[in-house]
Amino acid sequence: MKTKTLKKNKVNVVTLGCSKNIVDSEVLMGQLKANNFQVEHESNADDSSIVIINTCGFIDNAKQESIDTILRYSEAKKSGQVDKVYVTGCLSERYKPDLEKEIPNIDGYFGTRELPRLLKTLKADYKHELVGERLLTTPHHYSYFKISEGCDRPCSFCAIPLMRGGHISKPIEELVKEAKHLAKNGTKELMLIAQDLTYYGLDIYKKRNLAELLKNLSDVEGIDWIRLHYAFPSGFPMDVFDVMNERKNICNYLDMPLQHITDNMLKSMRRGTTKQKTIDLVNQIRDKVPNIAIRTTLIAGYPGETKKDHEEILEWVEQTRFDRLGIFAYSHEENTHAHSLEDDVSAKTKQARCEAVMELQQGISFELNQNKIGKTFKVLFDKKEGDYFIGRTEFDSPEVDNEVLVKADSNYVRIGDFANVKITSAEDYDLFGEVV
Repeated sequence: MKTKTLKKNKVNVVTLGCSKNIVDSEVLMGQLKANNFQVEHESNADDSSIVIINTCGFIDNAKQESIDTILRYSEAKKSGQVDKVYVTGCLSERYKPDLEKEIPNIDGYFGTRELPRLLKTLKADYKHELVGERLLTTPHHYSYFKISEGCDRPCSFCAIPLMRGGHISKPIEELVKEAKHLAKNGTKELMLIAQDLTYYGLDIYKKRNLAELLKNLSDVEGIDWIRLHYAFPSGFPMDVFDVMNERKNICNYLDMPLQHITDNMLKSMRRGTTKQKTIDLVNQIRDKVPNIAIRTTLIAGYPGETKKDHEEILEWVEQTRFDRLGIFAYSHEENTHAHSLEDDVSAKTKQARCEAVMELQQGISFELNQNKIGKTFKVLFDKKEGDYFIGRTEFDSPEVDNEVLVKADSNYVRIGDFANVKITSAEDYDLFGEVV
């Protein structure tokens, strides 16, 4: 029985998973708004007649969160709290027949490239003229900026190509148009994302063309920072760093998931590189851009990973001293190449190895942060929480990296603006300072 009046043309979009999904939800919301729907993102009002869940299907935890969310809204539909529930995104792409069978109460399941079909189901038109236009779910001063879709890499552990398909680059002119639209609406920072940033352009320009794209984007008036996420180490286009050095608005920052370091693990993971090549690449990048911040991501407990492999990772992390680092416990994904291997590292061991790496990284981060005391950095302020304004340097991406905190009672800044901050003290992952 309905307990409240639902707004007929109101849609609540719920996003799960990564920044690529955030962009997809923002594009969907932009299309819905252009079709005169009232749209909200993750609304708590519970007065929408339609709910669209954009799911993640990447690893076990993410899949479970997506399933739990679908079940929650399925129950809400049964009790009359919503009229229609639709599911889209990676989980829906990968497991549609299973989901239709297990949770039949949902009004429709759609894949990652079925936006026009989803809109048609809602009696909305897919408006081609809206290329690049979207409703931001992030603060307006920064936005995730997807330059390509899908992936052609053969990594053994990864299900992304099953869910996102092969690599498709967006043309430079289309991306420049999108960047101009964002800048006009107040975006100052673009965070370039893709399944594989360094593959950009191979399909449409027949060469790795990330450097050319960066030049064009850095010319867009109003864009103060451009940040690079998710670069693949094999076949890295080194001319990117020439552009990084030339252009002031390209952050000295690179997110490059390396996954592992031992030769036997890299080979089994089908990463197309070796330990020595990986070490050489990191050194070359630091030679080219001496003050670059490198973020990486690792996997613990991949099939066949031995204690010796784990010790080698610790030794390498200690020696390399990454500015930012995250680590995942390996997730055994069906239909991937690695699924044919025995998942022979226990969940407890995987977790212990993750914790050992992060404990080591915590100490490295603390030491690197201590070196910043007394120095002044340009900081972009994202929010105010409690007694502090909270921002980031060019070496930090939102949600995952270090933050700069300044006392609100003795410093005045505006959210979405830059200010120069002198660092007065530092912890493992936070810097404290004063506006100068």
